[in-house]
Amino acid sequence: QEDTSNLGVPYCHYNGPDNAYSVADVKYTSSGVTANLTFNKSNLRAYEKSTLPISTLRLEVKYHNNHMLQFKIYDYANKRYEVPVPLNLPKSPGSTVENRLYDVTVQNTPFGIQVRRRSTGTVIWDSQLPTFTFSDMFIQISTRLASQYLYGFGETEHTMFRHDMNWHTWGMFTRDQPPGYKLNSYGFQPFYMGLEEDGNAHGVLLLNSNAMDVTFQPTPALTYRTTGGILDFYMVLGPTPELVVQEYTALVGRPVMPPYWALGFQLCRYGYENDTEIAKLVEAMKAARIPYDVQYADIDYMERQLDFTLNPRFTGLPALINKIQEEGMRFILILDPAISGNETDYPAFTRGLEKDVFIKWPNTNDIIFAKVWPDLPNVEVNDTLDWETQVELYRAYVAFPDFFRNSTTEWWTREITEVYTNPQNASKSLKFDGLWIDMNEPASFVNGAVGGCRNQQLNFPPYIPQLGSRSEGLVFKTLCMEGQQYLPDGSPVSHYDVHNLYGWAQTKPTLDALRNITKERGIVVTRSTYPSSGRWSGHWLGDNTAAWNQLDKSIIGMMEFSLFGISYTGADICGFFGDSEYELCARWMELGAFYPYSRNHNGKGAKRQDPVAWNSTFEEISRKVLNIRYTLLPYLYTLMYEANAHGSTVVRPLFHEFVEDKRTWEIYRQFLWGPALLISPVLEQGAVAVNAYLPNARWYDYHTGEYIGFRGQFRNLSSPLEHINLHIRGGYILAQQSPANTTFYSRKNMLALTVALNDSQHAEGQLYWDDGVRIDAYEDGVYLLTSFTANRNILEIKVLHHGYADPNNLKFTQIKILGVTSNVQEVTVSQNGEAIQSPHVASYNREKQVLKITQLELELGKDYTLQWS
Repeated sequence: QEDTSNLGVPYCHYNGPDNAYSVADVKYTSSGVTANLTFNKSNLRAYEKSTLPISTLRLEVKYHNNHMLQFKIYDYANKRYEVPVPLNLPKSPGSTVENRLYDVTVQNTPFGIQVRRRSTGTVIWDSQLPTFTFSDMFIQISTRLASQYLYGFGETEHTMFRHDMNWHTWGMFTRDQPPGYKLNSYGFQPFYMGLEEDGNAHGVLLLNSNAMDVTFQPTPALTYRTTGGILDFYMVLGPTPELVVQEYTALVGRPVMPPYWALGFQLCRYGYENDTEIAKLVEAMKAARIPYDVQYADIDYMERQLDFTLNPRFTGLPALINKIQEEGMRFILILDPAISGNETDYPAFTRGLEKDVFIKWPNTNDIIFAKVWPDLPNVEVNDTLDWETQVELYRAYVAFPDFFRNSTTEWWTREITEVYTNPQNASKSLKFDGLWIDMNEPASFVNGAVGGCRNQQLNFPPYIPQLGSRSEGLVFKTLCMEGQQYLPDGSPVSHYDVHNLYGWAQTKPTLDALRNITKERGIVVTRSTYPSSGRWSGHWLGDNTAAWNQLDKSIIGMMEFSLFGISYTGADICGFFGDSEYELCARWMELGAFYPYSRNHNGKGAKRQDPVAWNSTFEEISRKVLNIRYTLLPYLYTLMYEANAHGSTVVRPLFHEFVEDKRTWEIYRQFLWGPALLISPVLEQGAVAVNAYLPNARWYDYHTGEYIGFRGQFRNLSSPLEHINLHIRGGYILAQQSPANTTFYSRKNMLALTVALNDSQHAEGQLYWDDGVRIDAYEDGVYLLTSFTANRNILEIKVLHHGYADPNNLKFTQIKILGVTSNVQEVTVSQNGEAIQSPHVASYNREKQVLKITQLELELGKDYTLQWS
């Protein structure tokens, strides 16, 4: 009978452990396992062809190295679609029997795979379950899980960081879908991290790009269902959460290194009237002395939203961009993938036709036309009409470039180049510094195509995953699934298989074009992502809403993208949809000052919400918190380098540092920058205190330098409207720099160190420094890496890599040492063991236990030792 007490619980279940597959020819070798899977049921008449179980399956398990393995199930008799995303796999397996962290067994009847962590015996994968089935358009596999603690899978807005295992299903399929509960959004991230009961961690990637969903059950267990391709799993064994991310990014690719300026504050909105409005905003921000580096233009700058064009209302934009660049600022433009086919003179379309870049109906030469932003020529748009009517009356027919093809990359690069250097009219050239790629799920305002799609089975497959608007099929707000695409080697693939790779395929060509044109590192920010997108871009969390409940969701989103290997992330500060209000926007500015990607962005028709849109108190709040951000940029830039070089996280969940403390496993309303800075924002309306957890370490108040005197507990910390609680962890040294209006000027300012001693009077840190814009500065060794080590009363400054000399003759002029327990009379500075002349002044505050040394002249790029007594 049906149990309605808990709606999530299935009302039917498998009555035994058997699945329909058994195993033959199992071969264990030193580098893996192989086996054949055969289908045992004789009654096949019950199945349609698309869901008929395949009986020619092979299992391959590869032990790639001591902490990573792969298991793959595919059809050995008939080639099937496999994801064309390259992974960094060892040429030959590099594991040894003695040092492997895992053991694998293949179970026979019914078929299953079991992976066990060798050091503890914990089973971290166990798929010997009745759900396993593998057909052309429906593949299902379940596994028992090691605990109730599982994180990841995206892109979907989640209410907590840890998944609720109580019968929840989450669909994954890239879609132009603003964040909402159980709604599949812009990206496709089939990766999770699991914690084991003892705090060990592992990660699992399913490399599959078809429409998919995952169901959690309280056993705890997990069921994957996908609608095509093969099963290709990669598992990393940590054993710490931070190592899981490092091992995962070693596999999919390390996060991109942003230029230094991209860590500055940024302003944008959809709905700027003209370039004068932007120019006034720039001047107002300057007058208010609020740090800001980057200004944007959304699709307003284009003529009728056509890519690569300039709206007559923005004829002053080229000059404005040049002007703000001369003042040390940067400019980013938006580009959408859809190209209008309704123009008489539009090179982007005609050259696209010549190069055959657009997605077509299969077995024809006809382009699939949909509708997105571009308007038809010669129409007067009436904004008061309902949306569907506007789309029907005003929107042009658009074609979608197939970004897998080399010809498309060449075409895309040329079109972008001609925006930067306009060959017809040099005064129209827009000298952008970065590119923002939107609508690349790909998004469409009609379902499938103008006039509908032609292949019912692909657009409404036998199993439609649990997606938003499920009754509309896979075509909802996107392209027809039968769209014909071609991989770089010329092999044909249907949009059905590669839909979730559309944004991924656009991202690298966009960064390559940007770097090629500007000859600088630049930044690309993309809306749609897939595993490895982080190698080339950052990501904003999409079209959020000006609402209090969005604040903690933005922290969850950033922490999830940390797991996914995308470290340059953040949400639209103050909200995209709707009117923001004063207190919400002030608190959001304080939180957003600690987004790696810190951008205040607003929707069309909403009232202004930039920092100079409110009053002088709001300006003061913004200036104060952004000055803190800019002061800490050398530390943030060093974290970005560590992510790029070693794959560590920038926005870091607390349990990555304190996994032995189970209370941290649930925390998502606070976060860390790297290991050392704890951010505890106010997320509730009217609150003047925040209930924050301070894990088991020595913590100092960032603002006062005082040791807080408690640990391992929740405390209500005072937090009036102009205040955000920040704590520095004992044991760490943070490099800092005096702030300025832009990073162009702050990079010339004096450096400082904050040394936070731990219980045993020790601390360490690093500073990565380069010119801030050079492409591959780290790979080419054109950088400076300095380490700082404090032990009791000695601080060592040591250059580890000397490949760059800053032209501004930077010096450390101030060092603050927190947690100095006894009075200090004297500080000496030495080089190579010899004391040197130094004009510094030392002051010790006994009450706060802070030693402050000012007027130092320690040159960046040289070794020093400081001693205090």
